[in-house]
Amino acid sequence: MKKINLLLNYLETQTTHYAATNTAISSASVGWHSIHICLVINSITSAVIKSDPKNFKKKFSYKGFIVMLLKKFPRGKATAPSFTKPSSEITANLVLESIAESRKQLELLSSANKDQYFTHPIFGDLQQSDTIKFLGVHTNHHVKIINDILN
Repeated sequence: MKKINLLLNYLETQTTHYAATNTAISSASVGWHSIHICLVINSITSAVIKSDPKNFKKKFSYKGFIVMLLKKFPRGKATAPSFTKPSSEITANLVLESIAESRKQLELLSSANKDQYFTHPIFGDLQQSDTIKFLGVHTNHHVKIINDILN
C-alpha cells in the first residue's frame, strides 16, 4: 500500500503536465493515464468492499502468476474497460481530485477483510492482499508510461 501511495504522490507532482502527449508512446495524455489509474483503484476497491468472501473461487492463472512474479504488464496487450476510461474533459483539478479520492479508497481497501476479493477477467479472483499487489503493478505500469511520455 505504501508503494501505491508513493506513486500517487508522484502523480501529484506531474499534474502540471496533464495535457502532455507523445503518440510514439501512447495515444493518451499524462492526465488520462493518471485518472485511469485512479478509476481502476476506485472501481476495484468498490468491488472488494462489496464482495462476499464465501463466494471466492481460487483459480490458478498462468498469466496472472507471470505478471505478479515479474511485477509488470506487457504494453499494448490489453484494452482498459470503459468504466476505467476518463469520460470527461481532463483538467489538472480533475487529476488532483481523482488522486484524493483514490487515497480515500485505498484506506478502505486496507481495512477490508483479508478474504474479500475482486474478480479480474484474466487473473480470476484476487483476495485483498493480492488486489493490493495487483494495484501496485498496474499503477507502476502507467507511471512508467507517463515517464516515457514526459522524457
